[in-house]
Amino acid sequence: MRYLMTTKPSDTAPDEKLFAEMGRFIEELTAAGVLLATGGLEPGGVRVTSAGDEITVTDGPFAEAKEAVAGFALIEVRSKEEAIELARRFRRIVGDGESVVQEVFGG
Repeated sequence: MRYLMTTKPSDTAPDEKLFAEMGRFIEELTAAGVLLATGGLEPGGVRVTSAGDEITVTDGPFAEAKEAVAGFALIEVRSKEEAIELARRFRRIVGDGESVVQEVFGG
């Protein structure tokens, strides 16, 4: 089962300890074959919407910067519970904030 874990930006500035802990976490998941991809996302972006034949493109998909998705990890695990546990471990490393875990369907 594949899951997309996304996280919103936090007010806490990263430090050397955070980078080291995240590095170890990423290495562990990569070695286990669980981590398929990670990345940061630019806060702006565009929103493309459709209504009938009309396609509208507007700046920024979020009303406020704090609603933006800051980064993602695509993982492959055996269960939803395992995905949630990895998200818990991630939150313990990065501290206060919010992450979302969603199953990815299809091939």
